[in-house]
Amino acid sequence: MKKILIVVDDTKTSTSVISTFHNSVWNPESVSLLHVQKLQGRSLMIDMLGEAEMATLKESLEGTEYKEKLDRMSEKILDHYKQQLENKGSFSLSSIVRSGHPADEILKVADEERVDMIILGSHGHKGLTRLFTGSVAEDVEKRAAIPVIVAKRPVVCEEAYSWRDAYAAVTVTTLIVLAMFLLEAFL
Repeated sequence: MKKILIVVDDTKTSTSVISTFHNSVWNPESVSLLHVQKLQGRSLMIDMLGEAEMATLKESLEGTEYKEKLDRMSEKILDHYKQQLENKGSFSLSSIVRSGHPADEILKVADEERVDMIILGSHGHKGLTRLFTGSVAEDVEKRAAIPVIVAKRPVVCEEAYSWRDAYAAVTVTTLIVLAMFLLEAFL
């Protein structure tokens, strides 16, 4: 694989995308980092816009404070992941920002850049959340003509425990040990 497209965002899933890249790809010539700005937050209506309506929306947002905020956030996200990839190999590194429907934009960039592989993350939503929000990773996998690696967030505790969590764990453990002791005493 010579040209790799890595899709990143501001979620913890993107951390696993970078480690998946390091573990799965050997000596690429170039790596492109892509961040797709999702316009208008989490509105379900945005997903119903066609190409013409999306172009009109993008044009109307150009030069607004909202768009500038999105651009600053995109730059911050891409800079963070650039730092993780710089000096980690002899490949050229570039970054791309797009806005619109994430799966569509990812596939457009993959085609334009003529990449050999796409690496992106999956949030692992299930049930009703997945039904309502869909899955960008699944959509890209189904529609891509090139290999796609979907990195999933590792199932480990990354957040620090609160004192309530620690108290609950100690209390439950103490009760189990006490119950075992009493059971042993009566038998």
